[in-house]
Amino acid sequence: MTPAEAAFRAVLTMQQASALPAIQGAVREFAQPLGYDRYVLFSVSVTAEDLVDRVFWVEGQWWEDGQEVDAKAYVRHCPVTRHILEAREAFFWSKTNQAGTERYRVVRRPAGPGLQGVQVPVFGPAGLEGAMSLGGQRVSSGSEACLALVIVAEAAFRAARRLSMAPATSAARLLTAREREVLTWTAAGSRQADIAISLGLSERTVENHLRSARRRLGVATTAQAIKVAISKGELARE
Repeated sequence: MTPAEAAFRAVLTMQQASALPAIQGAVREFAQPLGYDRYVLFSVSVTAEDLVDRVFWVEGQWWEDGQEVDAKAYVRHCPVTRHILEAREAFFWSKTNQAGTERYRVVRRPAGPGLQGVQVPVFGPAGLEGAMSLGGQRVSSGSEACLALVIVAEAAFRAARRLSMAPATSAARLLTAREREVLTWTAAGSRQADIAISLGLSERTVENHLRSARRRLGVATTAQAIKVAISKGELARE
């Protein structure tokens, strides 16, 4: 099976996926024959301080054996993650360890020893929406493989985001009472300054609650958070 045929098969599977494990399985089945056995999938918010809005999936040995690392923190602080702000298309990268110091480089094509891979930024109507990074020790980087990787990575991101925004089947609440309260005031058109006064909070605290609500709901903007919160029964419909 060619990379293009495998990519088409993976995309079809992900479009029909009803849970994240199905998306993960489709990516693994496609990517592992090409040498990729490490995966990171996340959404971004270009206005957020840490850029990464939600990490959907982290898998594989991204750091040295025996090293204790918070996977989500690793994604947020990785130099490759920051580079997507400057990228307009997928790019290859390599990682080496010199004298105990990790060094990442954006490269034309991966070669030589060390961890290497590809980062695929995903764009939508509002600009940069997310990205997927795939890595391995000996990876395929030919033109057909690269195009297939982009197609699969974009499909994985959109499928994961679709599932994150789907109405919850559980009655469990996603938001805290305060997050729900602040989001309700915002949905009603109140400004953050007015909300702060009404609730006896600082404007910074109001913004923190909104940011936390966006993260819990897996979205990049407050407008999206309101829409998803209503669909999940967190907020009352007007």
